[in-house]
This record gives sequence, structure tokens and C-alpha cells, in this order.
Amino acid sequence: MLAVGAAAALVLTGCGDKSASDPEGAGTGGPSIGPLMQIDSAGKEVPAADAATAADPAGDGTATCPPTTSIAMAGALTGPDAALGINIVNGVRLAIDQHNKANPGCQVQVKPFDTEGDPQKASQVIPQIVNDPSIIGVVGPAFSGETKATGQILSDAGLVAVSSSATNASLTQNGWKTFFRGLANDDVQGPSVAKYLVDTAGYKKVCVVQDNTDYGVGLAKSITAGLGAAADPACAASIKKGDKDFSATVTKIANVGPDAIFYSGYYAEAAPLVQQLRDGNVEATFVSADGTNDPQFVSQAGDSATGAVLSCPCGPAPAEFATAYEELHGQAPGVYSVEAYDLATILATGIDAGESTRPGLLEYVRGYDGDGLARHYEWDADGELSAALIWVYEVG
Repeated sequence: MLAVGAAAALVLTGCGDKSASDPEGAGTGGPSIGPLMQIDSAGKEVPAADAATAADPAGDGTATCPPTTSIAMAGALTGPDAALGINIVNGVRLAIDQHNKANPGCQVQVKPFDTEGDPQKASQVIPQIVNDPSIIGVVGPAFSGETKATGQILSDAGLVAVSSSATNASLTQNGWKTFFRGLANDDVQGPSVAKYLVDTAGYKKVCVVQDNTDYGVGLAKSITAGLGAAADPACAASIKKGDKDFSATVTKIANVGPDAIFYSGYYAEAAPLVQQLRDGNVEATFVSADGTNDPQFVSQAGDSATGAVLSCPCGPAPAEFATAYEELHGQAPGVYSVEAYDLATILATGIDAGESTRPGLLEYVRGYDGDGLARHYEWDADGELSAALIWVYEVG
């Protein structure tokens, strides 16, 4: 068990709290995900953001806007990774609900679009968003693969897209003019977590296992480079999205006897992987990142998840936010919920400032400089945050 950092005391609700979507874990006293600390690029602990300075989606209550004003959310709302998309759309809905209740003269609509997290499906869905003239901004796309497949479409349409979750580092290197990432990318997360694992947690030998998604491949490359000599090539492994039998990977890892395993992928595969590792008597610490950092990982993996370390560029939910979220949705917030709320708030404040067109809202976001619940939001010319940090969580 890793020592809990002082920053954890500053937040009362973590990404992995039990929720209505987690019936197997809820109320049973089983394992759950809690924050350890926020870390910098050297893997060292840094203080959490002060939620008291965050922008308020309610504004001053005097906003007016056209009655058709809408923002979209694009991401997986069905399928094996749907929990991540639901966390996002619920964060968006909370921000806009608070905005609309306070501003009777500006009732913004939220239009969710289900991509199933699939690039091919997203390529069919994103044009629907572009062709809806009422939509002037998008929270999403959610996953890196679907963002890669559709970023040019959104850019060509001049439609601002603020993603709370797409972390593949190459996304901002495509020349797109409308994409803004609302959290650290994998080239920040990988080295930061690698430094934490080696210098703070003290692991000497780490096996890196990746899935075959754009997210999994990119993060694995970054984490392997950051681990340096601690990444053992003898037990590096690749799996396919959708796989459930990991016996060959378990055998490969067991033969090496590492201190830790870093899995670069999503919870749908992480859960059976950690179960099979434990069944195969591999007791090395299981480490993964934001694609796994969801209550569904704990629900599906059960006690095998205990002791797992999960990183995320996403921040834990402050208590007041968590209460409001649960009152509206009947379940606790999850990974990316806070970021989605912050990004929807930024779009709402732009609308309240009179930006009711796509070009106007795009320019508003491009010049934005302000605090949110999770962090400070200000973007460079490529759509990357000017400063980005990583959180480390633990299942206990």
C-alpha cells in the first residue's frame, strides 16, 4: 500500500466512488478508487487546485441567447466503455442545468451523440453534429481514436471541440484549428507516472502491456520511454481490444517476476487481465491510467483490483460538486466528470458573453484564461493546456 499524500485530504470525493451504475460494489464495503496525490513531471507531489476560484456556470443570471442555442457531447454512451462517456455527458448536463436554472433568458440545450467510442461510427456521427446549425460547440470527442478520425471534419466546419478525455499526444499536431484538450496529454502523463513509479514508489522492474487502440499504443510508448531501464522488454506485451483470455500474457509476466505491471488500455480489458494475473499468482502491483480509472474496473475485477494504482490527468471531484452531481444523476461522478463540467462551463460563459455563433465561441475559447474545479484553463496555439498535472489514485 502506497502512502497517501497530503493532497488527498483536500478532496473529499474521488473518481472511483460507488455509484448507481456500480451495483455490485455499492454499499458492500468492497474496494473503491481514492486519490493519493497530484504529481508534476518529476513524479513529485504538488498541491491540488483551489475549487473556490473556479468559474461558475450560473454566471450573474442575466444572460440572453437565441432559443436554439445548443452544445453537443460526442462519445461512447453505449458499448463496453460507455461508463466513460456517461461520466462526461453527465458532467456537461450538470453545468448546463446550473446555467439554465440561473439564466431564464438563455436556455442552452445539450445534445448527446453516441459514437460507441468507435472511430468508424464517430465518422458517421460527427457530420450530424456539424450539419445541425443550432450546435455551436462540442464537448468531445471522448476517445483518442475517434478524435483522430474526425478532428479535421470539426476543424473544417469551424466548430470548437473541447475534449475532456482524449489524451493521445499527436492529436494537437494535425494542424486542426478548433480542437482544445482539457487535460494533460499522454506525453505528459507517461513520463510523470514513470517518474512516480521509479523515484517515488521505488519499482525496479515494470512490465508494460498495451492494447491496440491509438490511446493504448501512444501511452505505452510514452510510459516505456519514461521508465527507462525499469521497463523490462522481456515481459512487454500487446493485446487486442475486446480480448478476454490473457493466459499467454500472464505466463510471460509470471516468468519475469516484476515489481509492477503497467497496463495501457481501458477497463473492459483491465478487469479480466488483473483477475487472471492474480489467479496466476502474479502479485506485482497492477498500474493503469485514465482508461481504467472508473468504478466499472473495480466492479468487474472485484477484490483482484485491490491495491491497483491508477493515474489520470483528471482531478477528483470536490465535495460540493459531487453532491450536486449525485442529486441530478442519482450516481456519483466518475473519471472525466469534473473536466466535462469545467469545459461545458467555459462554453456557457462564452455564450453568456454574447458569443452565440461558431466563430465567436471558437475565438472565446481560444482566448480563455481562467480557473475551473480541476485546474487552470488556458491553451497554447496548438490547443494544449499551458500547464497540466497528473493525479495518482489507488484502489483500496
